[in-house]
Parts: sequence; C-alpha cells; structure tokens
Amino acid sequence: MAERTVRRQARGLKRMAEILDAAESLIAEVGYPELTTNQVAARAGMSPGSLYQFFRNKEEILDGLVARYTVDRQEFWAARLAAVTPEVPLEALVGQLVDESVRFKSESPAYWSLLYGTATGDRFAAASRRLHEDIARQIAAMLRRRSPELSEERAALTGTMALAVVKAVMPMITSAASPSPSPSPSPERAAELIAELKTVLVRYLT
Repeated sequence: MAERTVRRQARGLKRMAEILDAAESLIAEVGYPELTTNQVAARAGMSPGSLYQFFRNKEEILDGLVARYTVDRQEFWAARLAAVTPEVPLEALVGQLVDESVRFKSESPAYWSLLYGTATGDRFAAASRRLHEDIARQIAAMLRRRSPELSEERAALTGTMALAVVKAVMPMITSAASPSPSPSPSPERAAELIAELKTVLVRYLT
C-alpha cells in the first residue's frame, strides 16, 4: 500500500511538472493574459478535466510557476552566496551573475515574461513583485557578504537598482541574440551589450 501511494504521488508530481512546463512554453509564446487552461491541457497532452485535478484555474498555474521559479532561484543564489567572500573580485562576481542571467533567460523565457512583462492584472502584478523582491534580497545578501560593512538599507537599495539595470538591458540582449529580419541584431551585438552591462554594474557597485 505504501509503495503504491509513493508511486501515485510520484506520478502526480510528474503530471504537475508537465502542466507547468506546458504553461511556461505557452506564456513565452502568447503571454499570461492570453493563456487559457484549455491551451495548457492540450500542450500537456491531457484533458481539461485531468488538468483541473491539479490546478483549478490559470491563477493557480501562475502560483505554481512562481513557486517553481522561487525555489529554483533560491537554490541558485544559495550556491552562489556560499562562494562569495570579500576576496572575490567584483568583476568576477558580476560576470558570473550576468552570464547566468543571460543563460537562464534563454532557458526560461516565461520567467522573464512574468518578472518583466506588462502587469495586466492584480495577481500577475503581485507575482511579478514577489519574484522581483526575492531577487533583490538575494543580491543584497550577496553584496553584504562581500562587503560586511555595507548597511542592510544600502545593500537593499543597491540590489534593487542593480536588478533594475539588468531589467532594462536584458530585452536588448535578447533582441540582439534572436533571429530577426533586421540586419542589426546579431550574436556579436548581444556580446557587446553583455559586456557593457557588466561594465555598468561593476562601476555602479564599486
């Protein structure tokens, strides 16, 4: 009985992950406001009735995605935070974080849509705010670990501003790296923008 229960729970978790994967890909394509549970069910290869066993509406799907992203990013930041000491060069720290942000952006476009997209509803806006505040707190903690003399208030403000800079530049990097009929976007242009972003952050944080 216990073994069957464990298997059933594992199948349930697998199906939930498949639903969230489907929702993530659709949000990247059509945006959250246009997302429907029927679309998610079809993309996940299940009936709407089966989907409703796990998520009653798209708002619950949004909550599930936010929870997934929060856990993923907390694990990422915890690993990075543990490696930060006052001896770590600022350029190396900024370089690693920017490169990781670019990588994660390419692998999880829906995350950035939720974090930086236009908030068209209270729940969407709240989800965006929670993600934004969590990242800013993690950056502030990293800054204080590297510079223990930094006050909590100053670290919080600096973390918020650094994240705002990344928010402003990331769409430019994405556009430059993506195929486009325009002759200007190119991987070389994206690399230039990434380098400039690192320079801006290093100078701001110095």
